[in-house]
Amino acid sequence: MTPFSYQRPERIDQAIALAGPDSRYIAGGTNLLDLMKEDVLRPRRLIDINGLPLRDIEQTPGNGLMIGALVSNAELAWHPQVAQRYPLLAKAILAGASPQLRNMASTGGNLLQRTRCHYFYDTATPCNKRTPGAGCAAREGRNRIHAILGASAACVAVHPSDMCVALAALEAQVHVKGPHGRRRIAMADFHRLPGERPEQDNNLTEGELIVAVELPGEGFACHYAYLKLRDRASYAFALVSVAAALELDGEVIRQARIALGGVAHKPWRVEAAEALLHGKRVGQDCFAAAADRLLEGAQPLADNAFKIELARRAIVRALSEAAEGSIR
Repeated sequence: MTPFSYQRPERIDQAIALAGPDSRYIAGGTNLLDLMKEDVLRPRRLIDINGLPLRDIEQTPGNGLMIGALVSNAELAWHPQVAQRYPLLAKAILAGASPQLRNMASTGGNLLQRTRCHYFYDTATPCNKRTPGAGCAAREGRNRIHAILGASAACVAVHPSDMCVALAALEAQVHVKGPHGRRRIAMADFHRLPGERPEQDNNLTEGELIVAVELPGEGFACHYAYLKLRDRASYAFALVSVAAALELDGEVIRQARIALGGVAHKPWRVEAAEALLHGKRVGQDCFAAAADRLLEGAQPLADNAFKIELARRAIVRALSEAAEGSIR
């Protein structure tokens, strides 16, 4: 492990002032420390933000929730307001990692997870995300878990978070503060597709710190589903996951949200697919049409073509479960 300095500021502005190109903020450390031990990341300075006042969950004027960046995944999933009003988010969080990791992992850190691509973690192999310009070993290597949507010649990795898939479906906003002040980023715009710059996972600028995640007033508490398909029943990343949320008037769909995980560099959402459901009566035919639109343009690799049909069936199943009304 590369030697590094360690500082623990007490104020947000102090933390931001310490940040630089060779520094990393650290909270729970459930991903960052692994990357440092594997020599994938070599920060010269760690800025421990655990002393900052970012642990509150508060109601917003718009009847949503403001979630501090240091709220743990476990606290968030079991918070009474989240469990009651945003059960889609609670279910997605509880589908991820393990109880021990959820106790440590933070809300802000979950958004900043790096890919679990084998080649990204193996410093003996080429990886454009780890070393820009080195090449992508996954394209011709073991790529069963890799992307079928939104990939590029430079990178075919997928984003591993469950929480982020639900946040995308709920249209959350990410509040950040940096050297140039505060701003908010729509969840749809927070993560990036790889393009020619796969080393850039998100649209944060240097020194920016996630301070909160804001949930809107609508939580789709009656008609939702989170479906995660993986190789084993627990402690495994999704091959495909689906966050589905519906607003129904009887059997007529008034609003629909669908986000996919395990298939792209970021939670995958296509508003045109959701629009196909508006005004339709719930049923397998319209759900299948939405699935086809979501997966339009999918480009499988040698080992992951199965993901297309798996995702199609998962979307239809998740929408069917959401329409029926989920049991909390």
